[in-house]
Amino acid sequence: MTLAQSGKLRILVTGRDGQVGSELVRSMGSLGELKSTNRAELDLTSDEAIAAVVRAFKPDLIVNAAAYTAVDKAESEPELARRINHDAVATLAAEAKSVGAAVIHYSTDYVFDGAKTSPYTEDDVTHPLSVYGKTKLAGEQVLAAAGIPYLVLRTSWVYGATGKNFLLTILRLAQQKPELRIVADQTGAPTWSRDIAEATAAIAAKWLPGRANSGVFHLTACGSTTWHGFASQAIRLLSEAHPDQHEKLARLIPISTAEYPTAAVRPKNSQLDCSKLAAAFHCRLPKWDDSLAKVMEEYELAHQAAANRG
Repeated sequence: MTLAQSGKLRILVTGRDGQVGSELVRSMGSLGELKSTNRAELDLTSDEAIAAVVRAFKPDLIVNAAAYTAVDKAESEPELARRINHDAVATLAAEAKSVGAAVIHYSTDYVFDGAKTSPYTEDDVTHPLSVYGKTKLAGEQVLAAAGIPYLVLRTSWVYGATGKNFLLTILRLAQQKPELRIVADQTGAPTWSRDIAEATAAIAAKWLPGRANSGVFHLTACGSTTWHGFASQAIRLLSEAHPDQHEKLARLIPISTAEYPTAAVRPKNSQLDCSKLAAAFHCRLPKWDDSLAKVMEEYELAHQAAANRG
């Protein structure tokens, strides 16, 4: 009988209010006793706060969904980004070791420079171009050196029906502006936060009994598109749901990265090869556009409910 089957598994989830963290609260609950924390309950800039939470709960598994994710702002706040994406991970890992816990941690496609023309594998050389990417890579490295069972799950272009993300920004602006200029020369896999969380639960259930296969794994939706392609599909689905609004929605104009300068440099190719994860855990996420269709259904239901309440 596994820990999960006996009901004795104790799971600590950080970042409860984030896109992935909020979904983890739903997906991980079936595996055992769950404790989740948000920023107010766990200050990741405080080693003492981290130690207090871990030592009090004594988890068997820590799922760290908390991170500094303001990619452009990180360029002007490198110390804070490093404190959360590296130092806090080091402290979590040390505390995990002290109580015998395993750790699942999320990382990003931004650990690569995007110069490769095919999908990146876990064995490809990392070369982050931004402060965010560098601090996330540092978090991966400190976890790998901690001497504990761990999984790093690299994902990309995370979005959902709630929170702050590219999809919701585009849907809002498309109903406010006549046209939107969207980058069309960066390629990746938009990945639904719920798919990530549900996959994490399935992976954990298979991994925890023996805690074998520690290491880095890529976890993204199947297929790929550009930011312009992602936005175009979302607007098409929005238009289908509201045919009377079709003419009022923004026209999308494809542009180059050079035409949309940002503080942080993004990789042009963010495609991640997920075959290692499929082989180890028999886990593969749905196609990005299939998941987007489901998210758009949730988006519509939420807006209809809000309209009815109003």
